[in-house]
Amino acid sequence: MNVAVFIARRLAFNAQYSFSRFIIRLAVTATAVSVAAMIITLAFVNGFQETVSQKVFSFWGHIRLQQYEPNKALVAEETPLAKNDTVISSLKKNPQIQTIQAFATKSAVLQRQANIEGILFKGVEKNYDFENLKNFLREGKWPDFEDSLYSHDIVVSRPIADQMEIKLNDSIKIHFIDATGGKSNFRRMRVSGIYKTGIEEYDNLFAIGDIRLIQRLNNWEVNQIGGYEIFLHNYKTMDTVNNSILENSFIPINWTSKTVREVYPNIFDWLGIQDVNRDVIFIVMAVVAIINLITCLLILVLERTRMVGILKAVGSTDITIQKIFLIQATYITLLGAGAGLLFGVGLCLLQQYTGLITLNESAYYVSVAPVKIIWWQVGAVCAGTVFVCFLSLILPTLLVRSVQPVKAIQFR
Repeated sequence: MNVAVFIARRLAFNAQYSFSRFIIRLAVTATAVSVAAMIITLAFVNGFQETVSQKVFSFWGHIRLQQYEPNKALVAEETPLAKNDTVISSLKKNPQIQTIQAFATKSAVLQRQANIEGILFKGVEKNYDFENLKNFLREGKWPDFEDSLYSHDIVVSRPIADQMEIKLNDSIKIHFIDATGGKSNFRRMRVSGIYKTGIEEYDNLFAIGDIRLIQRLNNWEVNQIGGYEIFLHNYKTMDTVNNSILENSFIPINWTSKTVREVYPNIFDWLGIQDVNRDVIFIVMAVVAIINLITCLLILVLERTRMVGILKAVGSTDITIQKIFLIQATYITLLGAGAGLLFGVGLCLLQQYTGLITLNESAYYVSVAPVKIIWWQVGAVCAGTVFVCFLSLILPTLLVRSVQPVKAIQFR
């Protein structure tokens, strides 16, 4: 066995009580805490970003295609556009696009006895794929479209239902506001379902029903809709697909497309802040681990000054002695990184399967802290920590070169 490796192992795993053993344990603990903190931070940031963004996408799709109206609010009644099969067939050729679905919205006021609440009625078609929304349905079912005129079913959010004391299958009045300033129209509808996304921008505003009712109220043709929701296979391609839509000639000149990030920038800005928090924690934990290991190695070198002097006296070179301390520090780093890996991943798995940490849904958009472990990131954290710490440990070992054997081993 290599002499440097043998001595380093004896020093690192010395069973006898000594100050150096305490320092080694302290260094292992600090490294483990740093690695665990980075793993946990990554898992929670990944979980938050994916869970919240998927909630937004599930309700509105990734891209909205509708009439170009630059001076109009992004969330408001749409100017109708006629269905265009040529556009839809061309869009479906894009392998990144999963589904395309029609929608329309109309301002309305819900009335239940003395309670009233303003909403935006979102109309969808009979073939609308509610699979994306299934996790949001708390009670009942989605609207039944079997009626030949339009469905009298409506799905309201849990906050609105609680505020207006609405229960499943209740009959409520819905007053539709005429944008042209004429008289308002009201319909009596049945609450077929209650949903909750946990996102106030949706829950406090939208109710879901039949698009044929909006067409009837607005005197639209059967083929007129408010726009299209485009769902993608991978949300990370959202900007690329949107740019390709805007650049393609088959889109009518009076149409435009917007990503949901443009429609709800506040939510995505909040998600972007999580990246900043992650980076800050990474920097702090990395600095803590490096400073701790450098301090540990300096103490170990100083405590072993007599040993260094003896090794030099019997012919060991500075490089060999430096290797001893570097190998010893590497053992400490590997042990700390391994312990941090087990603790960090274990805590993430505990949260993933038990939901131990709960949150205020109105503030964080989720009721349970979401976790997503990406294993290559975990491996990168451990490998990166070991590599960076190893490089930083070269400097304190240079102290070995200044030790003079005569002074180090003189009798006192």
